Amino acid sequence: MQIKSGLLNILFLLLSFSAFAQTQKEPEVKKPITRILFVFDGSQSMHGRWESGSKIAIAQKLMAQMLDSLQVIDDKQTFQLALRVYGHQYPVPPQNCNDTRLEVPFAFGNVPRIKKKLRSIVPKGTTPIARSLSRASTDFPPCENCRNVIILITDGIEACDEDPCIVSRNLQKKGIILKPFVIGIGLDVEFKETFECVGNYFDATDEKTFQKVLGVVVSQALDNTTAQINLLDIYNNPTETNVAITLTDKTSGAIKDQLVHTLNFKGNPDTVILDPLVNYRMTVHTIPEVVLDSITIYPGTHTHIGAETPRGTLDLRSTGSRGDGVNAIIRENGKMKTLNVQNLDQTQKYIVGYYDIEFLTLPRIYQYKVEVNQSATTRVAIPPSGNLNIQSPAGGYGSILVETENGVEWVVDLSATLPRQSFKLQPGQYQVIFRSKKSQQTSYSKAQRFSISSGKTTILRLN
Repeated sequence: MQIKSGLLNILFLLLSFSAFAQTQKEPEVKKPITRILFVFDGSQSMHGRWESGSKIAIAQKLMAQMLDSLQVIDDKQTFQLALRVYGHQYPVPPQNCNDTRLEVPFAFGNVPRIKKKLRSIVPKGTTPIARSLSRASTDFPPCENCRNVIILITDGIEACDEDPCIVSRNLQKKGIILKPFVIGIGLDVEFKETFECVGNYFDATDEKTFQKVLGVVVSQALDNTTAQINLLDIYNNPTETNVAITLTDKTSGAIKDQLVHTLNFKGNPDTVILDPLVNYRMTVHTIPEVVLDSITIYPGTHTHIGAETPRGTLDLRSTGSRGDGVNAIIRENGKMKTLNVQNLDQTQKYIVGYYDIEFLTLPRIYQYKVEVNQSATTRVAIPPSGNLNIQSPAGGYGSILVETENGVEWVVDLSATLPRQSFKLQPGQYQVIFRSKKSQQTSYSKAQRFSISSGKTTILRLN
């Protein structure tokens, strides 16, 4: 049978991957448990004729074959199954929109119980799809490392006054389930749009197609796939690396993976394993960050994810001496948001572009539109500071001003309580305006000029 062949192939791939992983020296990462909840249609319409028999009989037979194949790879560690049925408890009329029940809860090795329950289903009632999806949220016990998947099998659309699309989206946003699978049994083409908003819709127009679709859906639910994250330079080559990356579920916002990008021994980006049921949002933690808002991973296909992250290096220095602990604020050119606070005598990589730099010296030094180029180092140097020692035994009030082309500008205020104060100032001409605490009249204020030279100490005595 095709479905058996497909699932046995999955078993082979899983075993092969496991054997390969054992040869590696990396720490073993515990695989998440995939929990598949089958939501099965037991409504009255399942008695309808469909090719070789009734819909219910064909669905029961093919589901049993699929479950037999799953039992082959049920190692009690990788997946659990459960079964919810709707429309099978109360006949219509009257319509009972609460006709949905978890018949087989999640457990390891419960394939026989699900098969037995499926054989006993006699279609009777209505089609409360939304109510079933809503109730399904409680079918998944709390679990820290689980993938929760719903496979809805139905031959009809919602019959009650609820919207399955809204319910599905809410469950995904809350991170309770991944995007569901929906298999439509003999549904009219016009109903396709009705279910595409619920999840990944598969149209089973005939018995053979249903068999194939069932195998494909289960394979996709169980199997992760590979991807390669290419951090591209300005030449569109994947040369950038050693950057932290966060992958989140775009729907729920939950963090799915965090890694430091790596180039392997061949110089190619390493392959990562990703969940094809997740629509990812990828944040590359460069300066500034690069975000890809929506990434679709295709099951069974090696996906290349490209992010434009060309970088160069910014080297901040103090000429002729150490940086004395001075920091600099880095902003994108013309923008106010602080990207980084970088120390002097430190290098840092930035996305290629133009930046404004504010050195937190006394007085401030500003460098505008500093260009960072691909794989190059841009060096920005400032003069070493000089020292100013102020002695004012009586204490007082005042400020230090720097002389500029436009006059004088405030630099820093003096302490009113400290008799001795020290400042590191950039080279230049300065003034200090001072009034002693003992002097209660403005006329006793004094102004004194002084100069600062790199690496030298200037002493001022203020009375």
